[in-house]
Amino acid sequence: MKKLIVIIIILLLIFVGMYMYKHNKIIGNQSTEVSIDEINKIETYLQKIYMWREITGDALPVFDEINDAPDVWLWEVVKKNLEEYTLTYEQLQDKAKEIFGEDLQKEFPKEGYEYMEYDEETNTYYAIGSGLDNQEDVFLLDKIQKQDNEYKVQIVEYLEDYSEGYETSDGAYNIQIKNLKDEIIGEVNSEESETNIQQVVKDNINRFTKKEVNLKTDENGSIYVTSVRNI
Repeated sequence: MKKLIVIIIILLLIFVGMYMYKHNKIIGNQSTEVSIDEINKIETYLQKIYMWREITGDALPVFDEINDAPDVWLWEVVKKNLEEYTLTYEQLQDKAKEIFGEDLQKEFPKEGYEYMEYDEETNTYYAIGSGLDNQEDVFLLDKIQKQDNEYKVQIVEYLEDYSEGYETSDGAYNIQIKNLKDEIIGEVNSEESETNIQQVVKDNINRFTKKEVNLKTDENGSIYVTSVRNI
């Protein structure tokens, strides 16, 4: 009976460890001031605003304040987070405020843009499909510093390239891990977990791009990006 209890405890510890690793992707030393819940919230928000280089030019562009952010990136973030793909001007503008906060002063272009078409007859906008390549733009949380209602979040950027994947004898294929210069840093078998990909990044961290993302929270606890810089 005691042996069974010990086994159960060990399995629980392994499960908790796996959960923590998956959701707490901090590479460096992390202050205890930032809770796991905050880390999850930050990661979820960054996933909302992290885009695709082939469409927006940069998955996460550098800007001093949100109104300096490139228009295509900003509106593609809005489009990425839509629940419907036929919307009015007001709905698009409301979604932009929801994601970027009240500091956003930019207005959605009344005439639409390359990836959002305007229909004069119905007075609505239609999302246009975007052509994506076989390279997935990914980030890994590195460090988080908290002060009052603001966070400084360091991320590591990398690419998971599926375009050169080839089948092995067991039917799996290899995923190339690249930096933003398109240099191949390592390869991971498709049957391995995301943890193995992250380990390649950690082991070669100085070969990847890093950025500092500044975030703030409002009185309701919602998170908004305020600026992004290269580090």
